Amino acid sequence: MAGYFSILLVLLTLSFGVIWLLDKFYLAPQRQLRLAGARAQAKTALPLQAEEEILKESAVVETAKSLFPLVAAITILRSFLFEPFQIPSGSMMPTLLVGDFILVQKFAYDVKDPVWRTTLWSNKTPQRGDVAVFKYPLNTKIDYIKRVVGVPGDRIVYRNKQLFIAKNCATPVVSGCGELQAVPMTFQDEGEFYLGPMPQSRFLEQLGEVEHQVLTTPMKPEDFRNYFRQRGTDIEEFIVPEGHYFVLGDNRDNSVDSRFWGFVPADNLVGKAVFIWMSFEFSEDPNSWLPRWVPVGVRFERLGRIQ
Repeated sequence: MAGYFSILLVLLTLSFGVIWLLDKFYLAPQRQLRLAGARAQAKTALPLQAEEEILKESAVVETAKSLFPLVAAITILRSFLFEPFQIPSGSMMPTLLVGDFILVQKFAYDVKDPVWRTTLWSNKTPQRGDVAVFKYPLNTKIDYIKRVVGVPGDRIVYRNKQLFIAKNCATPVVSGCGELQAVPMTFQDEGEFYLGPMPQSRFLEQLGEVEHQVLTTPMKPEDFRNYFRQRGTDIEEFIVPEGHYFVLGDNRDNSVDSRFWGFVPADNLVGKAVFIWMSFEFSEDPNSWLPRWVPVGVRFERLGRIQ
């Protein structure tokens, strides 16, 4: 849906721009010629109302000229700077909740054109801990949001609800490269969140320099049967290929992520989620007369930068 909207914005910008140029260089001069002809034919000064009628723009031209600067500004802002997204599911809880509206920094990674997604300018690459929006590899019409945990060359192991990483040993050499190390997790609380009837545990995870919250569900077994199988590795092990990234949801037992469908190609990256600008609360009462999509409150305490 986001891709279609981007294409619509580009088409509107081009259409309004063409009409504006057509008016500036052809239609407006033609109106001036008609006015000059009317003045010469009348041989006296024309009434002001008559001159205004001759110079009057058509409704299409007037609308295009008035909307072109606004639509062009929105297209540039949304395509190359920041794009708003709404969180549709709980896969990134507790970092992001259903009803959160976020801003995605489009220039955080490679800058792409909004239609064909050709790279126009290469910027930084994703880092471990980034919350990234990307085109779902199995259906690029859908936008996904997950946390980057593995970069090219990393060896990732997810075992007993614990994340292990053996960092790549590319130049410059990073500390602990090649050595499988557990990502530190500090228990915070249990019972704040539930996955169905099962209570979830909240941990503080230290992924490199990024400290963030994750949820696990102790009572839910790992779904190994549906894990993505990579040749030459164990079922719970993944080697991140060049030009790809391994992503996980912060709600580890309620997320369909790289464990199930594989790696995210660099070309699929849309941007980095950086800010929650609005957060609506919805009714969880099944007997409520309000539709589930109608907000019942605003969670002002959630507004701010995304960790």
